[in-house]
Amino acid sequence: MTARRWFLLLLAIPAALLLAVVAGTIDVGVREALAALAGRGDETTQFVVRGLRLPRAVLALLLGAALGMSGTALQGVLRNALAEPYLLGVSGGAAVGAVLAIMAGLALALVPLAAFAGAVAAVTLALFVAHAARGRADPRVLVMAGVVVGAFANAVIMVLLARADLNAVRGAMWWMMGSVANATWGQAAWLAVYLLLGGVALVAHGRSLDALSLGDDAAAGLGVAVERTARRVYLAASFVAAATVAAAGLVGFVGLVVPHIARRVAAGAGHRTVLLVSAACGGVLVVLADLVARMALPPADLPLGAVTAMIGVPFFLATLRRMT
Repeated sequence: MTARRWFLLLLAIPAALLLAVVAGTIDVGVREALAALAGRGDETTQFVVRGLRLPRAVLALLLGAALGMSGTALQGVLRNALAEPYLLGVSGGAAVGAVLAIMAGLALALVPLAAFAGAVAAVTLALFVAHAARGRADPRVLVMAGVVVGAFANAVIMVLLARADLNAVRGAMWWMMGSVANATWGQAAWLAVYLLLGGVALVAHGRSLDALSLGDDAAAGLGVAVERTARRVYLAASFVAAATVAAAGLVGFVGLVVPHIARRVAAGAGHRTVLLVSAACGGVLVVLADLVARMALPPADLPLGAVTAMIGVPFFLATLRRMT
């Protein structure tokens, strides 16, 4: 990947954040926004910029980076262009774990661990269903297994919420559709920690993913422990995806679209580079998607998951058609 592409990609991140801070129902000029970020200017503008819009934009950036890396890793290890956390049931399983943790009263920072446990269970179940159907190598069978697991996870959540009060149900439904509307610096901080831990693990396995892309036999011939490596990548990708669910609910299709964009941007590069490019592209994409969610129907705030689905579903269908 050329230095020029890296420069443009890295420039897109602060540009997207600045746009997210400036644009909204309350107009804020670029100079006013920069002054507010520096702690100067009108107090109302400072509150809007630093208290409301900036933490929301940063959380969206981290969310997109995590989903982009998770999707890239899953597509790489499965050699499946349709693989992504939402479609494989990872996000649905993580949602079950997060709901159980919240109902049990666990601390906010521990919710991602419960979501991770649910994500691992969902991945295991999806792979078992696909293997039972003798279609583990068929991307369509694996996606269908993931959809079934995701539907089952949603049913479990509905059962858990059956006896909850109306406000809790309304809040849970909004959370399941994905949103960063109530973002705080605390949420962004612990999501950054989980992203750093999982992201480092995924990048460390970049060369192994390059070998796995050649096929299991070729990877084994190059000295890669195929099953062990695949298991570690599954777990790391699920860990990162689970943290996003705990932070912002279910935001689907980002992990499907972003890896394809990243592979075009980093044409010919290995998985280590593609993972990093996916983080940057995913962050920019979700920041812009959240901006659409804020401004499409003011003063209403659309669910972020609905906006990303409107982008991802046509992309999914087009990709599926190319594969058939």
